Amino acid sequence: MDKKLLATVEELIGKGIPLKATQILLEDDEIHAMQEYANTVSIKRLGYNDHGPVHMRTVALNATIMMGLLKQAGIRTSLEAEEAGTFEESLVAVLLASFLHDLGMTIGRQDHELHSCYLAYPIIDRILQVLYPQDIQKRVVTRSLAIEGIVGHMAGRKIHSLEAGIILIADGCDMEKGRARIPMALAHEPRVGDIHKYSANSIETVKLTAGTEKPIRIDVTMSAEVGFFQVEEVLLGKIASSTAKGFVELYASVVGGEPKRYL
Repeated sequence: MDKKLLATVEELIGKGIPLKATQILLEDDEIHAMQEYANTVSIKRLGYNDHGPVHMRTVALNATIMMGLLKQAGIRTSLEAEEAGTFEESLVAVLLASFLHDLGMTIGRQDHELHSCYLAYPIIDRILQVLYPQDIQKRVVTRSLAIEGIVGHMAGRKIHSLEAGIILIADGCDMEKGRARIPMALAHEPRVGDIHKYSANSIETVKLTAGTEKPIRIDVTMSAEVGFFQVEEVLLGKIASSTAKGFVELYASVVGGEPKRYL
């Protein structure tokens, strides 16, 4: 996963600041410790699915792929359109938000996106001091954008930037069956949220490619129809709330069946 993420970032923008940011995020001991504990709280205490390092890396990879597809299609990020920054800063903000958006799960599920913000803030500051030591404007802009991506990833709060909208969808796309494996194994009796685990356990693959009509195509393949719950109740809601909604095609199908088009 780490090598794939690094290769995707490098292919998109070369050996620049975003690649350095990715390396820092992957190697930071504090981030890794918080991600691991977020997973412990999520799975063992609350009975939810994976919210740890694998999930956050997957979100980062999903977001990077989508950022590349938008760039390939000539779609400018909010920072670019507003002349407040470049694609580079947009990508750095998206990477920061991807890696840090679920840190609040170390505290609990309710309002975890808000908890994530204040837990992530000093880490973001620390990393941006390394990336842009002489440019306070880039630090301010990138930090603000990353925080918007974190606070908006649950689709419960209005977001405005394209970058934050990408985080929403990238998070929703991490629903392959591996994410539900541990809580499924630990479950001994029915609990709140079980439908999410069973639904996610039926998702075989989620593929992000260039669309034929829109820049981003999402294909979800599942082993059983219960997977449609995950698509319709989780992913669709996040896409509907995303500023990137107009750039997405969404298809879902049971293995061997005809794909159903949603968007």
